[in-house]
Amino acid sequence: MAIRVITFDLDNTLWDVDPALRRAEEAQRQWLLQHRPGAIEAYDHEGLWRFKQDLWRRHPGLLHNVSAMRQQMLLELQLAAGFPHHEAEAGAAQAFAVFLEERHRVELYEEALDVLQALAGRYTIGALTNGNADIFKTDAGEYFDFAFLAEEVGVSKPAPDMFLAAIEVAGVEAGEIVHVGDNPEHDIRGARDMGMHTVWINSQGEEWPGGARADREIVNLDQLPAAIESIAAGLAPPRG
Repeated sequence: MAIRVITFDLDNTLWDVDPALRRAEEAQRQWLLQHRPGAIEAYDHEGLWRFKQDLWRRHPGLLHNVSAMRQQMLLELQLAAGFPHHEAEAGAAQAFAVFLEERHRVELYEEALDVLQALAGRYTIGALTNGNADIFKTDAGEYFDFAFLAEEVGVSKPAPDMFLAAIEVAGVEAGEIVHVGDNPEHDIRGARDMGMHTVWINSQGEEWPGGARADREIVNLDQLPAAIESIAAGLAPPRG
């Protein structure tokens, strides 16, 4: 059995997500301040976090759909400020569009495009993310053959659904896929439980939390092609 497909997590695997999220949150806040006065002014960072936590408790069905959850938050902020429902709905959609546009202005890790270009010449490339980033709206999109978001399949990693979707769309066996990600639970355990090979990108030098480890561990995407070659070499039948 050979390696035929490489799937990637996105946030904190191909880029540092925090700068993009901070910019997106600020763009969303500025839209609300300008167009829906009174909706956001009373909330500092901690206050807004508590508002979100309450929202998660009241809407558990949205836990795997970060886009719908954010739009619900934006709706409720405006309703609480006294805006009529139709204005709040329209405002939620517009504020979310502002957020999402900035959220896609990610800065890929310096080595990401070169690594993806090299891999795309040899493997089918896919994206599997619990977030709401559309890989095809980033500079890396041209190297990807398919992508799945948790909000599309209805459940987040480490549940098997996204991994099963990748297996089906690629038309391969699980053992022909290497999944690359930064999260030991969502990415490594989830993919390993499906029978995929795994590469943990540990750019922050974290300790492994326990349990079965990834097939390979790297600290930089530059090391990924060699890690994949090493996995593939272990699958090759002995010569002679």
